[in-house]
Amino acid sequence: MGKAGKVEVQEIAEEGGIKDVVVRAVKVYVFVAALFLLGDGMNVLIDKYFTHIPSMVLYWVNMVSAILDNATLTAAELSPAMSQPQINAALMGLLIFGGMLIPGNIPNIISAGKLGITSAEYAKLGVPFGLVLGAFFFVLIYVIGFTPRLGIA
Repeated sequence: MGKAGKVEVQEIAEEGGIKDVVVRAVKVYVFVAALFLLGDGMNVLIDKYFTHIPSMVLYWVNMVSAILDNATLTAAELSPAMSQPQINAALMGLLIFGGMLIPGNIPNIISAGKLGITSAEYAKLGVPFGLVLGAFFFVLIYVIGFTPRLGIA
């Protein structure tokens, strides 16, 4: 290994120390705790308004998950007071449309950062693919009537 190889290994070792891991773990814990608090705070609005929204509308409204984080939307939107078809539609919309743009999912953000992908490059493939996939599943579920078995009682 040459001099350049030793420098690269040393830089990598300096970036990921135990202190960084602990700080990152605490930040993730605080983020998840905040999501639970957000969900609890939104229960009144969810129970009053979201329980009356038809499943098909919830499916398409969750296209906003392309620009907003799925975890935040899930915490703010789902409630045990919702019907099973409403929960399924909301989750399907979040899963499908969350991949359309970089901010939609944390894995999108991390992947784009590590691979050096710009938002425009990601959107050129992600938006058309997400719209086609979303339309396909909409037709499959709401037009044809296929009911996915998600293992939820």
